Amino acid sequence: MGIFKEIFTWWDGNTWGTRLTIWNQGRFVGKDEFGNRYYEQRKGVAAGQKPRRWVTYTDLAEASKVPPGWYGWLHHTVDEAPSDESYQPRPWQKPHLMNMTGTPEAYRPPGSILAGGHRAKTTGDYKPWRPE
Repeated sequence: MGIFKEIFTWWDGNTWGTRLTIWNQGRFVGKDEFGNRYYEQRKGVAAGQKPRRWVTYTDLAEASKVPPGWYGWLHHTVDEAPSDESYQPRPWQKPHLMNMTGTPEAYRPPGSILAGGHRAKTTGDYKPWRPE
């Protein structure tokens, strides 16, 4: 099952096609604190075009694991990769938290069925629409 999984499951790491593309066209640019590796196209860029940039994830393909500096580089917002510059996070910036949607740790507002289903009583200012 190991080799079959490695060939066909793109969400669980690199496939053979990704590895071939990296070997043939990719230039390693850097690595972030989560272990994600970033690449840039090193050949085959047409005149006036920007080279392709991509990321290979350490484990599951979780796009929210791309830090802000690398996100800007991937989308050509900045030209310099975060590994090449002396980036210092601002004091108000928080560390990464994985997207919890669909897990038991997901946010459930008061009144949600999954949070107990009890919501605060409405005040007397609410009047439902009734067709006439």
